[in-house]
Amino acid sequence: MKPLPTSPVADPAPSEPGPGGGPAELLRIEHLSIDLPGPAGPVRVVDDVSFAVDAGRTTGLIGESGSGKTMTASAIIGLLPAGGTASGRIWWHGEDLVAMPEKARRRLRGHSIAMIFQDPQSALNPTQTIGRQVGEILRRGGMPASQVRRAVIDLLDRVGVPDPETRHAQYPHQYSGGLRQRAMVATALAGSPQLILADEPTTALDVTVQARILGLLKRIREQEGMAMLLVSHDLRVMAHVADEVVVMYAGRVCEIGPSREVFHRPAHPYTRALVVSVPAVRNKTAIADPLPGSPANPAERPPGCPFHPRCPKARDRCRTEVPQLRHLATGRQVACHFPEEAT
Repeated sequence: MKPLPTSPVADPAPSEPGPGGGPAELLRIEHLSIDLPGPAGPVRVVDDVSFAVDAGRTTGLIGESGSGKTMTASAIIGLLPAGGTASGRIWWHGEDLVAMPEKARRRLRGHSIAMIFQDPQSALNPTQTIGRQVGEILRRGGMPASQVRRAVIDLLDRVGVPDPETRHAQYPHQYSGGLRQRAMVATALAGSPQLILADEPTTALDVTVQARILGLLKRIREQEGMAMLLVSHDLRVMAHVADEVVVMYAGRVCEIGPSREVFHRPAHPYTRALVVSVPAVRNKTAIADPLPGSPANPAERPPGCPFHPRCPKARDRCRTEVPQLRHLATGRQVACHFPEEAT
């Protein structure tokens, strides 16, 4: 992934591929912070997050529950919870999505940027047929009604829904969990997006169905040349699908880099703790070493490095000074005062 500037530039349009043929930058997040209303006032659930998503590649957002992954993805598409506010910048084709009017943002949703939610049971309308819901973005895009039915059937067939000629007229409750998620994928693909945001897309599914959905997402992403931002707490999912990963803890970025490098030579103590807690990511015969303690509460984030209460390598500096992202010789970025110890 490309280094991020420390401040906005005059022309924030995505970069072109370099002389070495590297991927172009599609989306860039700079110093994103998100506040949600709380009983005692605003709570900062995402704090000064910066990273980039390259065209045609899958970037993974990983971390424990409450790390800010879903909120970050929600800010991109403009679907924060009621009362939530975002600051910073999210550059998309030269435009800042944070500052973009809601009317303009709506034109992007489902077309340029689409989202696959983790719970299709809640995301799908139980009173409408699957075909009508998949076809909504096509109708909004101006496709003649006479063509929408055929296009929906083709989309359902493409994502592996059996007998789409019949299934398109059925309701969500007539679909299994795996088929509902396939219908969600079809809905996301309907607008031919450049970027898909996938928020824990396999959490509610059994292991066999998870593998099928992940394989489907990976295959479609490669066929279409689109980018995907995959949100998950499951390292095995990331190791299978992601090209790059962004590791988050307590609303901050810990580490950024190619997934293979990050999982095989983690540079942040938190990343290392995640990896050794799921040994199958690197070594199927290794013994799991669970991560002790509980994730930091964003409303009571500790001073200094937010991970220091759980870090076996913590020193006095870690307890008082917040580490900033810095580049390592390996091409990764890490927010740790002593990354060489984790490595």
